[in-house]
Amino acid sequence: MKKVLTILLASSLTLGLAACGSSNGAKESTAPSVNPATEKPATEKPAEKNVTLTFQNIYPDATAPNHKIMKKIVGDYEASHKNIKIELDSLNTDQQKIKLKTQAASDGVPDITIVNPAAQMKPFVDGGVLAPLNDMLGDGLKESFQTGILDYYSFNNNVYALPDGNNIAVVYYNKELFSQAGVEVPKTYEELVEVSKKLKAKGITPISVGEKDTWTGSFLFMNIVLRTNNGPNFLKDILEKKKTFNDPAFVEAVQKLEDLVQVKGFQDGATSVDQNAAANLFKSGKAAMHFIGTWETGAMDASPIKDKIGVFKFPTVGGKGDPDQFMLAPGSAFAISAKSKHLKETKEFLTYFMKNYPKVSFDMKNAVGIAQKVDGDFKAAGYSPLAMEVLGLFKGVKGGDLAFDNTMNPAIAQTHLTSIQRVFVEQIKPENVAKEHQASFDANNK
Repeated sequence: MKKVLTILLASSLTLGLAACGSSNGAKESTAPSVNPATEKPATEKPAEKNVTLTFQNIYPDATAPNHKIMKKIVGDYEASHKNIKIELDSLNTDQQKIKLKTQAASDGVPDITIVNPAAQMKPFVDGGVLAPLNDMLGDGLKESFQTGILDYYSFNNNVYALPDGNNIAVVYYNKELFSQAGVEVPKTYEELVEVSKKLKAKGITPISVGEKDTWTGSFLFMNIVLRTNNGPNFLKDILEKKKTFNDPAFVEAVQKLEDLVQVKGFQDGATSVDQNAAANLFKSGKAAMHFIGTWETGAMDASPIKDKIGVFKFPTVGGKGDPDQFMLAPGSAFAISAKSKHLKETKEFLTYFMKNYPKVSFDMKNAVGIAQKVDGDFKAAGYSPLAMEVLGLFKGVKGGDLAFDNTMNPAIAQTHLTSIQRVFVEQIKPENVAKEHQASFDANNK
């Protein structure tokens, strides 16, 4: 998933008619001239047409900060643009990905939709589904984004989407549950497995994961690969055919994930729980750890257990890897349909949304890990100790890797997501998982 970064995130028309009576025709009327055909002042501007824009998003949880930020900005825009109605289509991540593919195939892409960076959005760009947004990037909007972040959403010198986040993957943990089990923050993956065993023995779910949304397990697995490979670029080496999926680093990573599954390191039925539910499992105090991107920090601070939450870097694996190298998450991004019937109005609204996103996010204590620069003092603004700790992690980042599905083409990515999901429910020989990946890569790279 990228580089690391920091952050930034009306018009009312009054129509009036002047009326003036005459006195026996002795005085000229001072009313504006009237067009006899319409019986309206010739100088009156035509009423703006009513427009409804569909805004597809992945903020379905009405209690989450990102949903509240969206509603605030949308509400403000509608209040100052009486002729514009913003219709929200809020879905979880995997639902939205599936729906967008269906919509793209039938020319039914909404005015604004969500795409993911690099390899995930390339097919939509190649298919002419998305409108280029270069003409929106004036008046300081382009400069509001962190350096280099828009590169992940650009093809042939055109920017096709504007991201909401630029994050790193971390492990959030419940300090109280750790204390109850008598365990400490693990410095190695092997310690993580042992910590999970002890938590489970105390009747505590070690790690919540939303593996119904298959990207979550992949995100975790690829952080293991980042360690077993002793650094970034494993998938880059695959693409350049310097390595294969049969490489020991990949096989070892599968075994390490299976080690955690075998000690019941995740909640029961992990593959039937989506990311929102998994996050809520942790935020309600029912799981000791949650591996996810730092975009969840604001939601953690809004949870009932906010004062009990800490954060730690993903540990070394088998003595390999640097904890200051992270899974990088440039994040989802807002794109516009090339076939929008209201392209002008849609671009005007998205420009407004992105210009206001940093300030509203900052004011709502959710500006940690957004893709734009933030003008504000986090500490002085009352950001929590957890938020400040996460901001401190950003300062030490030494690079990392993008997610699998942001790197490989969709066919190979789907094989990967399905394959890793199976590891959560059955014991499979790591070598067979590797062979399955390599067979898909070979079949899709002829």
